[in-house]
Amino acid sequence: MNNQLTRSFTQKSAQTTGILLALLGALLMSFDPIFIRFSGVSGFDTAFLFGLFTAISMPLFIQLRDERGLIKTLKNSGWPVIFSGLLMLGSASGLVLSIKNTSIANTFVILSAAPALAAVFSRIFLGEVTRRSTWIAITSVMIGIGIVVSGSFQSGNLIGDAQAVFAVTCLSLNQTLLRKYQDVSRMASVGLGGLFLAIVMFFLASPSTFSTSTWIIMGAMGLFTAPFGRVLSQTATRYITAPEVGMILMIEAVFAPLLAFGFFGEIPPAASIIGGTLILVTIFVYAISTAKEDG
Repeated sequence: MNNQLTRSFTQKSAQTTGILLALLGALLMSFDPIFIRFSGVSGFDTAFLFGLFTAISMPLFIQLRDERGLIKTLKNSGWPVIFSGLLMLGSASGLVLSIKNTSIANTFVILSAAPALAAVFSRIFLGEVTRRSTWIAITSVMIGIGIVVSGSFQSGNLIGDAQAVFAVTCLSLNQTLLRKYQDVSRMASVGLGGLFLAIVMFFLASPSTFSTSTWIIMGAMGLFTAPFGRVLSQTATRYITAPEVGMILMIEAVFAPLLAFGFFGEIPPAASIIGGTLILVTIFVYAISTAKEDG
């Protein structure tokens, strides 16, 4: 009886730990658009700084967290890590430019479609049999995205919404790639993506014109909040299932607009609220049902 109670308490404690880690990770990543807006420079300049500091922080994390070290980790990851880094380049540049050209709410509710979109790519490229519940969720999410984007025809943010769609497409393709190649280091992928981003954006940015505050703001994001948020979300999978982590990380689509309202007084358009609610409800229901089926 005592052993059973102990096991039950341990399981609940582990679940609580996982939930807290995922929530903290989502909260930290929700600060990304705040730092991007506060940077006070153009989208290309912001993308360059984001890439530069990510390319610095990720190798340091690998040295601290991976006993193989940086060079061996890259060698063991093979060619897929390069392709993954290029997809990271696409998703990161799309994210930064989207935040510069549309509302934070629009960007993040579109990004919240990543799990459903990844299911489509898994079917196409990996031949995975997709359950009917997944197709229903995908349809619902696509309707939600349509509602969100519809609000941009009048507000003039269609370009930013399109950049967010590009970002989530690259992100979902990267998730599909990493699902197939399990040995690829996630931190190496992010680090290479940051390096590619810094190299590409260097030719479009103007580093010599950056103020000290810009370097500090983007340094805080690229070295601390962004990588720590991602590491925490990955660590959470040790304590709770991947669907549970994915479900909790969708809270980022709620945190980000709330932070935008707190820092900038940016009120999400009605279309973003309606479409975002539909997307979030869909993903929550889908993640919970998937967790129950897998459990």
